[in-house]
Amino acid sequence: MATATPPRPAAETAPLDTRFFGHPRGLSTLFFTEMWERFSYYGMRALLILFMTTPAAAGGLGFNTAKAGPIYALYVSSVYLLSLPGGWIADRVLGLRRTVFVGGVIIMSGHICLAMPSITTFYLGLVLISVGTGLLKPNVSALVGTLYGPDDVRRDAGYSIYYMCINTGAFIAPLITGWLAQSAGFRAILASAGFGANTSWHWGFAAAAVGMLCGLIQYWFGGKNLSPALLRPVRPSDPVAAARVDRQVRVVGLVTAGVLVVAIALVAGGVVSLDVDAIASNFKWVLLGITVAFFAWLFLSGDWTADERKRLVVITVLFVAASVFWMAYEQAGSTLNLFAQRSVDNSVLGHAYPAAWYQSLPALFIILFAPLFGVIWLRLGTRNPSSPAKFAIGLVFLAIAFGLMVGAASAAAGGARVSPMWLVLSYLFQVLGELCVSPVGLSAMSRLAPARVAGMVMGVWFLATAVGNFLAGSAASVYETMPLTTLFGIVTAIALAAAVVLALMIRPIRRMLER
Repeated sequence: MATATPPRPAAETAPLDTRFFGHPRGLSTLFFTEMWERFSYYGMRALLILFMTTPAAAGGLGFNTAKAGPIYALYVSSVYLLSLPGGWIADRVLGLRRTVFVGGVIIMSGHICLAMPSITTFYLGLVLISVGTGLLKPNVSALVGTLYGPDDVRRDAGYSIYYMCINTGAFIAPLITGWLAQSAGFRAILASAGFGANTSWHWGFAAAAVGMLCGLIQYWFGGKNLSPALLRPVRPSDPVAAARVDRQVRVVGLVTAGVLVVAIALVAGGVVSLDVDAIASNFKWVLLGITVAFFAWLFLSGDWTADERKRLVVITVLFVAASVFWMAYEQAGSTLNLFAQRSVDNSVLGHAYPAAWYQSLPALFIILFAPLFGVIWLRLGTRNPSSPAKFAIGLVFLAIAFGLMVGAASAAAGGARVSPMWLVLSYLFQVLGELCVSPVGLSAMSRLAPARVAGMVMGVWFLATAVGNFLAGSAASVYETMPLTTLFGIVTAIALAAAVVLALMIRPIRRMLER
């Protein structure tokens, strides 16, 4: 999230804007911007590890999973980790609206690079998409909040609509990009048009670029529905303080530009070789260092009250639980994607379909079940479980999902292709778990965060997602060397153990917060 509150639009004091199904017209602009951005992200993610592990003769990169897994892990964790500086850039340098647009342009450029059949443009594309998503994603979410006044009762409903737009893009994207990249039908079309059939992967990546272009176009023309004040970065009203912020921005900008220039010059001149494999394999130490430094700063830098320190402890517990959850859940794009490609009977009535299509299932289930969970939490009223209890329930659902995958892996151990229902049921239980963790986690972080570091504590959620995504990608690196029953069994055991530990901590946490 952005780390400072942007200037509130004048619409706060104006009559309520109800032009988009009872919500501000600007919500439609942000709805479709994020829908197309998620289309591009999930459309590409559905293909990424499959493309890397497909033999070169079939149009892929021919990597084994030991090499593809760390690269995938580095990419998916960087996407969320870069949200932290992305919020700072919006607050201090470009402003929310400009940062979102610049991020979208960089994302589109990254997908265009992936559409080119070159290993250099492949790596460049991943870097650009990571940077662009770090700029766009947290700040377009922050823009949604600026549409509503502090007492506007429509705020939660607005974010619910926005949440649905994310999953609409995530549902549609794998169906389109998967068909372009993997289907025999599209390969035949390419061949008949004089193109190489093996270039189909790059057409899938190109579709992701088109999706982001659509998002940029409608964001540009829909800008009139957003406050002009959000085009500028946040500055303190005091001239002295504003000048100090300007100096900080200039110093950070100059240092960053200098480091980039030197790094590019060293690589281009051959002084330093860019070993992508080594970077991906050792990124875990960078992520660990950032995590330790972040929490050390969180606990040691502030003169916290006893109550604030207790809440920071709870935030840390939820961070660990969320990291474990995303470690398993985000294997949809890594180990489960590989399993779908290699071990599932991907056909209906004799007609084959792309393995990437399974990546649409989580989004579909969220669209179907999110309203139901909202009603359940509302109906429970005072009996509504606490945030740690909901996290524990979510981890139990996750353990069930991967317990099913142990059964699927056992059935496929002899080389047989198993029923798609194994994956369908696994994704269903994973989504039931997500609905107990994802919206609840965001709410808990905002509620528990000390007011003076509210923005930074929201960064904890992105950091947990980054850690979880890295671990999920890393799991793919042992896909070909560890029995799948063991791999999925370990994930099941970790999720179940985390659920039990968290359940045992529910009462102590409640007593601690009540004192």
